[in-house]
Amino acid sequence: MNLKLPGLSVFALCFIASAFARSSKQDVLAPSTQILVVTTSDWNAVEGTLQRYERVRSSKGWKRVGSSIPVVVGKTGLAWGAGLASSDGAGVRGFSDPVKKEGDGKAPAGVFRLSTTFGYAAEKQSGWRMPYTSLTSTVECVDDASSKFYNRVVDNQTVKPDWNSSEHMLRPDELYGWGLVVDHNADPVTPGSGSCIFAHLARPGPGDRGLHGYG
Repeated sequence: MNLKLPGLSVFALCFIASAFARSSKQDVLAPSTQILVVTTSDWNAVEGTLQRYERVRSSKGWKRVGSSIPVVVGKTGLAWGAGLASSDGAGVRGFSDPVKKEGDGKAPAGVFRLSTTFGYAAEKQSGWRMPYTSLTSTVECVDDASSKFYNRVVDNQTVKPDWNSSEHMLRPDELYGWGLVVDHNADPVTPGSGSCIFAHLARPGPGDRGLHGYG
C-alpha cells in the first residue's frame, strides 16, 4: 500500500488495529494484519475519509476492505503527532508543518496503535478481541499536563486525583457510546504534547456522518 505524504497534499493518520502491533521503527506495520487509514486534503481540513485495509499475514499485500467512510478529524485540522514512527526522523516533517500540542484542536497525523476499545455498555460486543473499558460516571481522561495521570483514561475512584482538567467519558450526548483509544503521545508521554485522542461515533442527530473526530 502506498500512502501519499504531505508534500503531495494528502494527509494520513494510519491506525494499527491490533493489540500487539508494536515493532521496530524501521517497519512499524510489519506485525499488523489490519489498519485504518484516514486522509484529509490538507493540514487545515476538518473532513476526511477512513478506509480499512487487511492482509492474511505480514508477508502479503494489503487489500482494501469495504467502502470508505466519511469522518471528521480535529476541529482545526491535523498536526504531526507522536506515534509508532518518527515524522522528523524519517525526513517527512516539513519546516513549517504543524506539530500537535495540548489544546490546539488538532488531530495527530502519523502512525498509531489502537490499544483499547470503550463504550457505555457493561460488556464489549461479542467477537471483539481488544481490551474494553466500560465507561461510568467516574471514568475520566486526564488532559492536565501537570498530572501524573496525563493522557490516561482512569477511574477517579481507584486513584488519587491530582488533576484540574479532564474529559468526563460518560456524556449525555452519547458521543463515546463506542470508541477506540488512539495511542498518540503514549510511549513515552510528554506533558503538553496532546492527550485524550479517540476515534468515536458521530453525535446522534441530523447531518452527522460516520466516525467523528479524534480527541
